[in-house]
Amino acid sequence: MNPLLNLRKSIGFGFMNASWPGSPVLTDEKAREAFLDVLRFALDEGVTFFDTADIYAPSWDAMGHNEILLADAIDGWSGSAEQKQSLVLATKGGITRSEGELWGRNASADYLVRAAERSAKNLRVAVIPVWQHHRLDPSRTFSEALAGLKAVKASGIARHIGVSNYNAKQLRAAFDAVGGPADGGLVSVQNQLNPVYHHDMDVLEICEELGLAYLPWSPMMGARSTESESKSYDILDESAQAQGVSRFAVASAWLRSLSPNLVVMPGVTKRESVLDSLSGLDFVLSDSDLARLNRELESGPVHHEIISDQPLVD
Repeated sequence: MNPLLNLRKSIGFGFMNASWPGSPVLTDEKAREAFLDVLRFALDEGVTFFDTADIYAPSWDAMGHNEILLADAIDGWSGSAEQKQSLVLATKGGITRSEGELWGRNASADYLVRAAERSAKNLRVAVIPVWQHHRLDPSRTFSEALAGLKAVKASGIARHIGVSNYNAKQLRAAFDAVGGPADGGLVSVQNQLNPVYHHDMDVLEICEELGLAYLPWSPMMGARSTESESKSYDILDESAQAQGVSRFAVASAWLRSLSPNLVVMPGVTKRESVLDSLSGLDFVLSDSDLARLNRELESGPVHHEIISDQPLVD
């Protein structure tokens, strides 16, 4: 059974920005407590899936900040021990940060296992429900990345494995290497997918074939007011106004129309955004609206890091 395709509510929340430089959560205790209350509100509303990563932090020497934030929210939540045990916490490792804010990649088995162990400590769990390889390492071969995945699975620190920013061929190879949901192996891929970036549709097809969840990162890109100059924003806005919903509800409905294996992961900042995202799960676009979105939404070029992170040839 794939825990990401059997969620009580078919949605997950990310909250990277709460740990990013400039966030009031970092410097104001009241803001921090207010944000923890937002996460607890989502839990009270029945959300059981949360996505984080070890690099979501204000600085290189505060790695794990976002994971700790999630753990603090869960610790202070009024849910029962059984409810807390049933949560699907997903984190990622494989991107490095070092002194001077030097960013890199490391897909060695030793590094990935140690990263997963640190994440488990930050999340205060004995076993991470879903651990995901964040990005490939251009200094190593893909076979070495697969060896790293196998090592994390063999360590027992993760109940299930996921990958991120893998192409279709790489995803299938990862599935072959560590097994699928029934084996405690691969359950997901997390690639960028949103109204202004819709590559990797072949990856989505493989998810349906293999019973994997597709977790789109930056799912609401194109729907935010900061992107109001784009054609895609105008299309989303027109549809939203015509139907009396938010642009985010339209973006969510469009994404969910692409596949039953897709689980939307919007960012959460306040209670209103939680409620809007949850209400958006009931919104369905008409066939004509879907046809227009599929025809007119524009997609930008392949993300530059996808190109630069490709591994060495075996």
